[in-house]
Amino acid sequence: MMAATVVYSSCSDYLSTSSASQFDTNYVFSNETDAKKVLLGVYELFCKDPYTSRMSNTWAQNTDVEFCMPSANPDGSRRDVWSLQGGLLTSFGDVYKAWLNNYYAVDRANQCIEGIKGSSVKSDNMNMMLGEAYCLLAYRYFLLCNIWGDVPYFTASAKAGMNLDLPKTDKNIIYSQMIQNLVNCEGHMYFSDEYSDGIERMNRDFALGMISRLAMFRGGYAMTKSGKMQRADDYLDVSSNDSLAVTYTYNGETKTARTYTEYYQLAKDYCEKLISLKGRSLNNNFAGIFKNECKLITTPNDAVLYEVAFTAGNGGDVGWCIGTSVTNSSKGTTTTQVNLTPTYYWSFDDRDLRRDATCSIVSYSNDNYQEIGSVTSISCGKWNRLWLTNNPGSNSSKGTGINWPVMRYSDVLLMLAEAENELNGPTDLAKEQLKKVRTRAFAAADQAKCVDAYVNNLTTKEDFFNAIVNERAWEFGGECLRKFDLVRWNIYGEKILETRAELNNIGRASLGEDSYVDATPTDIAAIDSCKKYADNLYYRHTSDGNIEFLNTKYDPDETPVVVDDETKIGTPGYENAWMEKSWGKSMYQKITDVKTGEITYQKANITTYSWRGFTGTSNADPVPYLLPISATTIATSGVLTNDGYGLVTTSN
Repeated sequence: MMAATVVYSSCSDYLSTSSASQFDTNYVFSNETDAKKVLLGVYELFCKDPYTSRMSNTWAQNTDVEFCMPSANPDGSRRDVWSLQGGLLTSFGDVYKAWLNNYYAVDRANQCIEGIKGSSVKSDNMNMMLGEAYCLLAYRYFLLCNIWGDVPYFTASAKAGMNLDLPKTDKNIIYSQMIQNLVNCEGHMYFSDEYSDGIERMNRDFALGMISRLAMFRGGYAMTKSGKMQRADDYLDVSSNDSLAVTYTYNGETKTARTYTEYYQLAKDYCEKLISLKGRSLNNNFAGIFKNECKLITTPNDAVLYEVAFTAGNGGDVGWCIGTSVTNSSKGTTTTQVNLTPTYYWSFDDRDLRRDATCSIVSYSNDNYQEIGSVTSISCGKWNRLWLTNNPGSNSSKGTGINWPVMRYSDVLLMLAEAENELNGPTDLAKEQLKKVRTRAFAAADQAKCVDAYVNNLTTKEDFFNAIVNERAWEFGGECLRKFDLVRWNIYGEKILETRAELNNIGRASLGEDSYVDATPTDIAAIDSCKKYADNLYYRHTSDGNIEFLNTKYDPDETPVVVDDETKIGTPGYENAWMEKSWGKSMYQKITDVKTGEITYQKANITTYSWRGFTGTSNADPVPYLLPISATTIATSGVLTNDGYGLVTTSN
């Protein structure tokens, strides 16, 4: 893994100037070796807690895919982010630290940009490092705008005498400027297979993909100060305000993007540019992508465009707060803070190979012995600390050193499919990209039905968009892209309402009810088989400690013999016996009053507590997904406030 050497000292607080360097700036950037050390100081900030286990994953919840159960009531911790009551967290120290972490990185990146541009050394390596600094700046502002909305925008590094108390700049202006920076510099960068650090440093592959991602967000929806979900076109003068425009040249034609459709075109153009310059086949082993991260294997020009490089013991909480649950193993213990919703698990086609690579319904109580958790504790199976090749020891927890994927090639394919559909409907080009992604997800025998027929039957723009929404869920589950995808599509509230209804319906169905809450046939049954989702799972352990399942999704055709004592299994009279785990029926409880006979129903905690801050009743109601600026930051500012932006400010 890449070790970062810090040369610059960080700001002591948000509004103070940075120490330029322990050396003269001109000297530092007068040679490639020292310039690289300064650049690595920007990367080094990824290894701090605000990124390793907050902004990268645990704060990217709750959605219809990633979630974790919040407390019964707001408690002033990360759980209020999960319940969408982040507006209550003005005094939560992690919010303050994350804000600082981003602005430290912004300032360091600006220092690098200024230093390299002012350097007398004009080499390919220096141009590459300049591109990296612009990529780092863009990614940090991407985090800031997605987590806080409109934020202060610094175009230069902090210096003595500079006014650092800046008001908020509209996020769409920031997106536009970040895109323009990357458009200007990407042609001078190395591709990952041309660079010694490969995918562990930002490269041209990533820059091209990041241009497209930023363009999709610039063209999409977000929360505005009015508390409404709007595109830039809805409330800003995109036609004449040049700070909202990006000019670029593609295939010899100079274009300017201003409107949302023009930004979708920009996204399409840069996806196609990456594919034409550095296309690659998708790795056929989907699970292997993430096992490689656990084994510290990085391969350029393959599945991952860029992943954050961590070092064991110094950052990297993948396999601790996110990943398969592991306790008391020779390689340590997890404290899982990112789970996957039951409805997400059930949404997969049974034949989709990504399901079992993504969703782990088992946990490990030591190196080998598997157990089944509750239906609300499905963990992300993409990472597992037991796969680590550098054993961190039995007492380890955080700091696994497992890298975090920021962008994969399949993201580029799906962005191209989405942009093309938005502009021209489900053309052959759009369908081709979707097929590429789905082809890897299914065995050869299932290709005709699950890839070709499935995609070819998507004949309308709406149907294809919904397929993209689903495909991005199945492809990127646990990678924590979902929350802000739902935001830019403006369907976050819709997906919350759907998930709540489906969880309730599954619970009611398990009680044998003839009617369901807001039910449709697909809420309680699979389209293909019309079987009911499993009330219980039936399982038994094999001789090596693994679990054999009788069923994992639907009720079995016949209810088996059930035992409580697993030692009975295989003994006379219990040859075909199984253990039982409550599954779908834990989603609802039927309560009969012993005196009156009155029947009432009680929802599971997952539907009562999760998404609690969203009180909307229609798809059009905005979701309060933003976090507030810390009270500490506001107290030192004369211009920043938390007014507006749909923040939840009450605990009701």
